[in-house]
Amino acid sequence: MKFFDEARIEVVAGDGGNGVATFRREKYIPRGGPNGGDGGRGGSVYAVADRNINTLIDYRYTRHFRAERGENGGSRDCYGKGGEDITLRFPVGTVISDQESGEVIADLDEDGKRILLASGGRGGLGNIHFKSSTNRAPRKRTMGQEGEHRTLHLELKVLADVGLLGLPNAGKSTFIRAVSAAKPKVADYPFTTLAPNLGVVRTAENRSFVIADIPGLIEGAAEGAGLGHQFLRHLQRTHVLLHLVDLAPFDPEADPARDARAIVEELRKYDEGLYNKPRWLALNKLDLIPEEERAERVAAFLEAYGPVERHFEISALKGEGCKPLIFAIQDFLDAERERIEAERQARLAAEQARLAEIDGARAAAEARALEAALAADEDDAEDLDDEAHDDSDDTSSRN
Repeated sequence: MKFFDEARIEVVAGDGGNGVATFRREKYIPRGGPNGGDGGRGGSVYAVADRNINTLIDYRYTRHFRAERGENGGSRDCYGKGGEDITLRFPVGTVISDQESGEVIADLDEDGKRILLASGGRGGLGNIHFKSSTNRAPRKRTMGQEGEHRTLHLELKVLADVGLLGLPNAGKSTFIRAVSAAKPKVADYPFTTLAPNLGVVRTAENRSFVIADIPGLIEGAAEGAGLGHQFLRHLQRTHVLLHLVDLAPFDPEADPARDARAIVEELRKYDEGLYNKPRWLALNKLDLIPEEERAERVAAFLEAYGPVERHFEISALKGEGCKPLIFAIQDFLDAERERIEAERQARLAAEQARLAEIDGARAAAEARALEAALAADEDDAEDLDDEAHDDSDDTSSRN
């Protein structure tokens, strides 16, 4: 199946049904009064994230989706039937935005997440709603409201923990084959990868992470050169970027350090947030370098490249150095998940404290109002007692 990660669709919610103006007409009941019912509500359009869908191919050719219109009201107080809602299913990670304003409507980042895209129109009112003591035969009714109409832009950003960067033919697909069960195409020519590949790396029975491989980047990618720029969005949700560098390029005039810095610069031009993500280096294809030259080649590269957070020396083809790398990634991701969970718990505790404070203030206000009411009742009771004493004194004086 061809991979599609962008699409444009139109969604139209159903119009509401019209209310009617009718009157009861039966034998021996000459003035039965109004009995026109309301129109039904129009159907709405919803979006749901579905983990069983991988691409937006379903929205490549079918682009218009219209919900059912509500039925008109009827006589004898009959209300119109509401229109059927429609539910559109998208891959997890789809971002839905308004085509005209650019406003993000929904980010379907969890399986089963449900979002309203277009609301159906409300049904019109029948004349039974307009009768009164002064208007016993109303002929007024209202029309149903129109449903919302939106043009939406769909953008899929795959959910992965680790993103692979590098020039074409740097060994990214070979690496993902070596550490996971994914089997992307591997060949000895550039741009073998034409679409993102995902692989699950399992380091223990209950420890794993997802790694994403995108087509190789070249210099000028941020301006549209090559294929990789089309898929950089899929790295925006990752926690760490793994930059694979070919230390044994085919071209003897190639400069790995200069090429690696060029890729980093393309990241900065494309998205500052992506550029600021943690980024590790994986120096690949060491099996093509004689053992006595490896240390010198690595040292020369690091000196020319500049400061780096972490680097690893691997051979993806033979699997050398891959295990320490994936375990280091797993430890980093575990710590990152703990940090995110701690932040989430802190936000939840702060929200609960805020709600408790609001509830406490509301309870205190209610208590003050109750005390004031009781005090007022006591004052009224004292006034009644005073009046009763006055009445008794008047009676005794008269006697």
